[in-house]
Amino acid sequence: MNKILNLTPELYQYVLDNSLREHPVLTELRQFTATQRAANMQISPDQGQFMGWLLQLIGAKKTLDIGVFTGYSALVAALAIPDDGQVIACDRNPDCTKIAQQYWQKAGVAYKIDLRLADALETLDKLLANGEASTFDFSFIDADKRNYINYFEKSLMLLRQGGVIAIDNVLWSGRVADPNDDDKRTPVIRAFNETLHNDERVDLSLLAIADGLTLARKL
Repeated sequence: MNKILNLTPELYQYVLDNSLREHPVLTELRQFTATQRAANMQISPDQGQFMGWLLQLIGAKKTLDIGVFTGYSALVAALAIPDDGQVIACDRNPDCTKIAQQYWQKAGVAYKIDLRLADALETLDKLLANGEASTFDFSFIDADKRNYINYFEKSLMLLRQGGVIAIDNVLWSGRVADPNDDDKRTPVIRAFNETLHNDERVDLSLLAIADGLTLARKL
């Protein structure tokens, strides 16, 4: 039996009206990004709030943000972690991340965010080479899909025991369940989901929130 509600626009607005407590700079950034090209790459505000709540629940101080875009998820993390916390933000697009930095400054948390403008895998390898394995509390993966499994593996090495990896877009607008879908990224996401399902190094939960969010806790 299907236990997931079909969220109509009216019901989704009800969810936001009765749950969302969005920082005003997050609201401003979200509304600005909605006017930009590729605005659909931004996470939803309810997902952001859930992730911020999760960071506080696990007591996160050191986090990864793999795929920055205009900076919403990194800002969520920076607002949720304590003053001495750190977000390593990985992206290679100077134009989008310039927007991100403006809003991080406006929210007063830019000092917590270390932007690394480079290929994310290179950044993660440098962190490992620098002896930072098992020192991170949380990693959010929302970047190119073909490298999801590589980002996951590197994140797992960087996370402490009990740390959490959150992976976005794992339902891929429902295309993962459509055998006739011809998007070349769909089989990559399917394979990634199947791999994680069988990975005994983590506890796992795939949530039907936004475009699908998988949470993996390192055992």
